[in-house]
Amino acid sequence: MKAAVIYKKGELPRYTDFPEPLAQNEDEVLVSVLAVAIKHFDKGRASGTHYSSDAPKENGRVIGGDGVCLLEDGTRVYGMGVSGMLAERATIERDRMVKLPAGVGDAAAAALANAVVGAAMSLRFKAGIQPGDVVLINGATGFTGRVAVQIAKYYGAKKVIATGRNQQSLNELLELGADQVISVKQDDKQFIEQLKETHATSPIDIVIDYLWGHTAEMILASLMGDGSFTPKTRFVSVGAMTGDLISLSAANLRSVDLQLTGSGLGSWSKGDVRKLFSEILPEMFQLAADGKLKVETVEVKLKDIADLWELDVPNGRRLVVTI
Repeated sequence: MKAAVIYKKGELPRYTDFPEPLAQNEDEVLVSVLAVAIKHFDKGRASGTHYSSDAPKENGRVIGGDGVCLLEDGTRVYGMGVSGMLAERATIERDRMVKLPAGVGDAAAAALANAVVGAAMSLRFKAGIQPGDVVLINGATGFTGRVAVQIAKYYGAKKVIATGRNQQSLNELLELGADQVISVKQDDKQFIEQLKETHATSPIDIVIDYLWGHTAEMILASLMGDGSFTPKTRFVSVGAMTGDLISLSAANLRSVDLQLTGSGLGSWSKGDVRKLFSEILPEMFQLAADGKLKVETVEVKLKDIADLWELDVPNGRRLVVTI
């Protein structure tokens, strides 16, 4: 079969022939792959920079962790890969697949799933979102951030505040459900003051952060109290697009009622993951099928993987390989 294969950490994937995988037990299912989204997570695992990365095998490793595929009986599903997914055939976990509704396309479903993981899991299980909450999405102009804005509204957020660099994308977020947008391109003092003013009038209950780095430092600084009572803020780190480390003072932590946590592989319970596949993903796929959850994709072919691996896809769209 044809596949995208990595032989050494840090090198570009190669479009090449690779042995077809075999289901190793009854918990695995052999499938034909239709579409796989290229995510920062996939690139991080391939390069070895993500904390869950595996070392490449001597004979190469097919990349891609999840995707849309066909079962032997023709049923179209989203599935989590056992073998790599950027290939014509793959094995997936039997208890980690979701049947797809007819109204959602292959590329949209492939792109949406990881964004739902990055948005819904943090909102529901790490932040404990409640109807009426005020939610700040830091880094909302990216693909997952755009999905997070829509899901926060769907879960009942009273107000969604979106931050980002791309002004066009920020304007588009207002059409997707954001109530306020804040540019991170303004100088630090203006950014912090705008957040302080917002927090004073509409206390921020939840921060979902896809950037970390300096913007996270500024958001935390804007929440710092003066010794009086403060509203509780649940800050959830989901990504680190602008840096893996931050500087955080102990006074900042002590002066505010702050819950600081993360959402990612290893942070969820087994029960959370079961609900992801039994409840959350089916619900979100149906919303997309009904036109109530909007995503944009750029579709490319597997044979072009080496040329497109580092392609920058702007304006909150997701690169999807169709097979």
